[in-house]
Amino acid sequence: MSRESFKLNRVKRVATAVLAIVLMTMAWSIPAHVLRAQENSAGPTAGSDATSDQAVGVEVTEDGVVDNLEAEGINIFSLIVQGGAFTIPIGLMSLVTVTFVIERSMALRRDRVIPGMLVAELGLLAEEQGQFDPRAAYRLCQRYPSAAASVIRAMLVKVGRPQAEVDRSTTEASEREADRLYSNVRWLNLAAAVTPLMGLLGTVWGMIQAFHDTTGLPQGVNKADFLAEGIYVALVTTLCGLLVAIPAAVFSHYLEGKLQRLFHEVDELLFSLMPQIERFEGRMRFTNVDEAEASEESAES
Repeated sequence: MSRESFKLNRVKRVATAVLAIVLMTMAWSIPAHVLRAQENSAGPTAGSDATSDQAVGVEVTEDGVVDNLEAEGINIFSLIVQGGAFTIPIGLMSLVTVTFVIERSMALRRDRVIPGMLVAELGLLAEEQGQFDPRAAYRLCQRYPSAAASVIRAMLVKVGRPQAEVDRSTTEASEREADRLYSNVRWLNLAAAVTPLMGLLGTVWGMIQAFHDTTGLPQGVNKADFLAEGIYVALVTTLCGLLVAIPAAVFSHYLEGKLQRLFHEVDELLFSLMPQIERFEGRMRFTNVDEAEASEESAES
């Protein structure tokens, strides 16, 4: 995965977040205007005031004091259940997010990508002026399998070839390993981009149902309260989508940054070995360690 791809993914996430905020604002503002219009057209009536007081759970006493009949808070779990079928795919995306956050956090540990023993032993080989052995370095990479070892092996098998060919092989191997490690981070990007849209879809559908049901109410029923209840239930899906999307975007950004830092370290390790590799240009070539060991044994005999 190239640096340009990382930047493009960040731009996509920012654009998705902006779209979600705009649509969320529209979802909140449109019902408010509708409710005010209905209240103004209905006018103040005693029946409607009594119905409204009962709906919100308050009682007006003779001295004008308002007493709460029900002081119940919002139960998020009951609201999620009322959110309907649209909360099911959002719930599945939350499981996907948790799964891949844990999996990628373990896979991108430094010892899994750049083993400390590999760096230390390669450093000892490079410190021996004029004694660096590409075959010994290749065997070290086989002993400590990792992303860094795969990139270094791609460089070592090109020992003795033109430097441009060595650089090309190293770059291709580095991009291949970065893309492999980044593969499951894409699921987090998907969750960050899709779940807010799932939530907004559920909200829009719920609002359509609320307005449709409101038009069928008989005369004398407080339509504003009925509509408000339908709208706040419909907004639950948007809330669920954002509760999944925000952590997914945060962890995706964190893991991408961690992956970039790790491959910066891989590049530094390659640069430290490159002077040792350049000395063998045109002098020796091998395609794998078995062939190198065979040539070494034949030379000794």
